[in-house]
Amino acid sequence: MGKFAQLIQDIEKLWQNFGEVYLRGIRSTLILALVATALGCLIGFACGVLNTIPYTKKDPLPKRFVLKLIRVVIRIYVEVFRGTPMMLQAVFIFYGLPYVTNLQHRFDSIWVASILVVSINTGAYMAESVRGGIISIDPGQTEGAKAIGMNHFQTMTSVILPQALRNIMPQISNNFIINVKDTSVMFVIGFPDFFAAHRSASGANYLFFPSATIEMVGYLTVTLISSFILRRIEKKLEGDASYELAAADQLVMVAGTYRHPGKGEHLAERSKELERDGK
Repeated sequence: MGKFAQLIQDIEKLWQNFGEVYLRGIRSTLILALVATALGCLIGFACGVLNTIPYTKKDPLPKRFVLKLIRVVIRIYVEVFRGTPMMLQAVFIFYGLPYVTNLQHRFDSIWVASILVVSINTGAYMAESVRGGIISIDPGQTEGAKAIGMNHFQTMTSVILPQALRNIMPQISNNFIINVKDTSVMFVIGFPDFFAAHRSASGANYLFFPSATIEMVGYLTVTLISSFILRRIEKKLEGDASYELAAADQLVMVAGTYRHPGKGEHLAERSKELERDGK
């Protein structure tokens, strides 16, 4: 109990002296994770859609060449950024730019560099998730869209992506949670995140374990709250899992009208009105 009491006292001491530093670090971490996840999703959606554009041997040679080249470039991008640590990617991009330009160009803002690194890394993972979500949709959906005159862009935006989004949403949530934790590696290029606050506080007081305890509790609290919010959003997008036929009368059955249990009560009421009118 003596050690536990000492730990509490050390934590109180750290929080009194560096509480604002920790809070600024948490804020920076959340902003970086949120912005980078959003940009990474855009990159992933673009790569996923481009990677699934169909072509056949009957298509013109330039079109086939361009689409194959796009797929090769995307594959290289995905494999490189999924196969290397984000810490090394940060070092490579942040210090590589002035190196290859003989110090003529460099990142003026650590925020820009950090967002760029985390966004590109997230986009590499999202690209495969989006591609998988798109190809998981029944091919009959695409054929039906083409049958009514939709082009590929209209099919993707109006038919395929709205359905694929429900399959992709868990991966988006997972990437955000991962980014909240993995942004800690940005300290190698000087980003002032939550982990950087820990290094600053522990370095000034040599209270490494108490500061690490604050970090653990802080990261766990942020990830648990974020997970709860994101799960609620996922459930809203999924809707109810089951449907049942609203078979109040023959007219409704012929029309093929379906009703959500707990939703769409107006359909049942409408069916009763039709039944009364028929009588």
